[in-house]
Amino acid sequence: MRELNYQPDWIARSMVTGRTYVVGLVLPDLMHAFFAEVAKGVARKLQPAGYQVVISDTEEDGDVERRQIDVLINRKVDGLIIASAQRRGRLDLFKKLDRDKMPYVLIDRMLAGAHAHYVGVRDEELGAMATEHLIAQGCRRVAHLRGPAIATGTGRLRGYRRALARHGLKPDSAYITSGQYGETTGYDAMRELLKIEPRPDGVFCYNDAVAAGAIKAIIEAGLRVPQDVAVIGAGNAPYCDLLRVPLSTIDQSSTAIGENAADLLVQCMQSAKPSAARHIFITPRLVVRDSSRRKD
Repeated sequence: MRELNYQPDWIARSMVTGRTYVVGLVLPDLMHAFFAEVAKGVARKLQPAGYQVVISDTEEDGDVERRQIDVLINRKVDGLIIASAQRRGRLDLFKKLDRDKMPYVLIDRMLAGAHAHYVGVRDEELGAMATEHLIAQGCRRVAHLRGPAIATGTGRLRGYRRALARHGLKPDSAYITSGQYGETTGYDAMRELLKIEPRPDGVFCYNDAVAAGAIKAIIEAGLRVPQDVAVIGAGNAPYCDLLRVPLSTIDQSSTAIGENAADLLVQCMQSAKPSAARHIFITPRLVVRDSSRRKD
């Protein structure tokens, strides 16, 4: 085969097996380091198994996601891995996938009411872990730059509130503001938080990009991180230790999420009939750096 440079005829193989050996990976933001690491994990598992991965970017838009998935299905992908941008209650897309018996695995964002395979962290646990860390560092006015109104955002907010309640700290609604999911939105939201009296002495940010923007706003205001305001993010992006103030974060093991999702999808694609939904939860891990380290 090597001497003749033989290449498999994938079209002929597909006609015989009824499979294309192509998997769709549907992500909300290809520029986000977290999802890039997830994609790396997916490819690391699927390519040696003979599958090609086609990546679609939905730009955090549920309608775009629906159209992208329709395109992938029309191209006869064997299965889908989806980090969904659908908002709460929008389950018709997944009901259709179930009716069509299309194998799929949800990652990162669990949708309430969806009877789907899932790989990711428990976001309420993540939110509580981040907030507990700030409290342990001596913060008593802990703010939260919350994410968009999707499962990850609402779960992390619940965890934040749970940790405050555990320590007898009453959550102040003024300390909870939308940071969405980018550096610019994090920067703008942090500037607004700093106008509050008394200002927060700690802030848990929805993700690392939001936290990077928050740190920039704090420093521009002439304040010190972490002495005046301690900051923690989520995701453990590769740039976290390269920021002006190295960022504390919660590591979600993004590559492992991709690998586990790929393994689970292969099992689904090879199964003769749909299986009961499996949930694989990755344990989050606290990574402490200078942005929150007030105590050794």
